Amino acid sequence: MFIINWDYYSFLFWHNDLDRCNFFRIIFQVDSKIEILPKVKEVLRAEAEAINAVEIDSSYEEAINILFESTGKIITTGMGKAGFVAQKFAAIMSSTGTSSVFIHPAEAAHGDLGIISKNDSIVAFSTSGKTREVLEFIELSRHMTNGSVIGITSHSDSGLRQLSDVIIDMGVILEPCPLGMTPTASMAVMAAVSDAIALVLMQKKGITLEEYGLRHHGGYLGRRARTDNFSD
Repeated sequence: MFIINWDYYSFLFWHNDLDRCNFFRIIFQVDSKIEILPKVKEVLRAEAEAINAVEIDSSYEEAINILFESTGKIITTGMGKAGFVAQKFAAIMSSTGTSSVFIHPAEAAHGDLGIISKNDSIVAFSTSGKTREVLEFIELSRHMTNGSVIGITSHSDSGLRQLSDVIIDMGVILEPCPLGMTPTASMAVMAAVSDAIALVLMQKKGITLEEYGLRHHGGYLGRRARTDNFSD
């Protein structure tokens, strides 16, 4: 059994007699000889397999039809890393013809709930579906809009399932993180699922290159869109 003399190492750590990096190497026995390339491939393979394992069912049709028929904005929300995916989804939706905005669930309780209008639909992102701020946001948003709520989640006991009108189920996901904690595979699935929804919705709306260019006129993509549509 490996026993750490915390008093000894703590003294060295705080008195700078032991390099900080070496301190953590000693305590946690960091494996500096890890084979990097195989591990990189292992992570990429795990995330690709997680995406390929997603079951495609009628919930996607329901969700896309809700977004297509919505007469208001699309509100996206999520906490932590899921929140970053929700922000990306709102950005992609806005640039592909569907007005969308991200609301941070914690800020919603401090006034940002007022961004929601009565016909807005909501897309909530949460792997566990148990994040308190997200669940509270959904409950409070029901007082602001008559629109539907689409939940994107994984856990079978997700509270988000009970609060949503449609659930996009990401399935059971195994994380490649050596601790089994860092949600990289689940975020890859979440991003891929939302990308599919956005692009199919874009196609269903018949968004043209000209319409795309009007919304995304800057940078490389904007130049490509303008070149095909406007004379210099």
